[in-house]
Amino acid sequence: MEKEELHKRIKYLKVAMSIVVLSLTAFFMTVFFSAPVHADTKEEMDKAKQEKEEKEEELNAAQQNLANTQGTLSVLEAEKDTYQGQMYLLNERMQLVADELAVIEAKMALKQLEIDDTRQQLTEAREDAADQYEAMKQRIVWFYEEGESSFVELLVSGRKFSELLNYAAYFEQIQQYDREKLEEYIATGDAIAMQEAELTVQLEELSAMREEIVAKQQEVNGYISATAQQIAVIADTVAATEAAEKAYMEECDRKAEEVAAADAEYQALKAQYEKELAESRAAQLAAKRDVSSVVFEEGDEYLLANLIFCEVGCYDYEGQLAVGAVVMNRLLSSRYPDTITGVIYARYQFSPVLDGHLASALANDKAQANDGSCYKAARAAMAGETNVGNCYYFRTPIEGLEGIRIGGHIYY
Repeated sequence: MEKEELHKRIKYLKVAMSIVVLSLTAFFMTVFFSAPVHADTKEEMDKAKQEKEEKEEELNAAQQNLANTQGTLSVLEAEKDTYQGQMYLLNERMQLVADELAVIEAKMALKQLEIDDTRQQLTEAREDAADQYEAMKQRIVWFYEEGESSFVELLVSGRKFSELLNYAAYFEQIQQYDREKLEEYIATGDAIAMQEAELTVQLEELSAMREEIVAKQQEVNGYISATAQQIAVIADTVAATEAAEKAYMEECDRKAEEVAAADAEYQALKAQYEKELAESRAAQLAAKRDVSSVVFEEGDEYLLANLIFCEVGCYDYEGQLAVGAVVMNRLLSSRYPDTITGVIYARYQFSPVLDGHLASALANDKAQANDGSCYKAARAAMAGETNVGNCYYFRTPIEGLEGIRIGGHIYY
């Protein structure tokens, strides 16, 4: 018994070593040739399609954000142009007000010169009137003080009466001249004073106009300051929006690349899945080997049982038998290898081979779990028992895929 157990262990060790070699070969072929095609290809394809659609939605969202941002930027640019147009008009208006103010100030300066000149004339006229008045007083005083004695002397001198009249007329003319000159100076002074008053009123009117223009200038300057602030705010917003636009453009480029990559992956998986379906249909139509003609090798049961464990676990016998039946269907088809080892380690077929789970199960013989139900299913399948008909693939259920549903898989 001990020799038989030892022989059995050596046999399993040899099988395990050959399996490890085959596993490593499959692994390197996977690395150096292409992506795996196995029972979950459709699931991966649907996942890739979903990822592609998600990337397309993200791209659409980014493009919508970009379009919204560009629309906002267009509105801001138009608003900025409007404010800059207003600023141009306000500057023009400010220049007109400044010119108007310069004209008023020039008029005020001229008016002030006129007032100063008029005041000078008024001062001179008043001085002339005062001089005339003083001269007239002196002549009157002289006449009454000196002229009277001269007039008496003239009377007693016995001169002609005509001389006397001439003297009196002369005195009267002097008085008349003094009165006229005094009145003239007084009238001139009054006229100049009136002119000064008029000029002062005009200057006050110009001053009032200047105050109005200064107020207008301050008002326009306030509009200019407010508009400049609005332009500065819009300029900052434009800068931020342009930065957002650039970020969205970069995001769109990145999302477009992701969509292209996801689409390429999806198309590759789709092509592979269509190839699998075609192979499955072709296998169903291909010539079949009779199970009685199959010669099993040592370790086939051990290998198949552990593959069954990796695919469906150890608690669903119907599922275990279905996986074993798929392997046997392939073995019996002329389109697949004619050994269990060749079928299981065929290039890119079963995911546990590719991800290392089968190698781990073989190293620990995990198929022994649950009273070795995986071994029971393997033996039944190898004997020709099947519950999936001529199915050559299986996978987790997905919408639109028809087949035989057993446990958590659909067989097709």
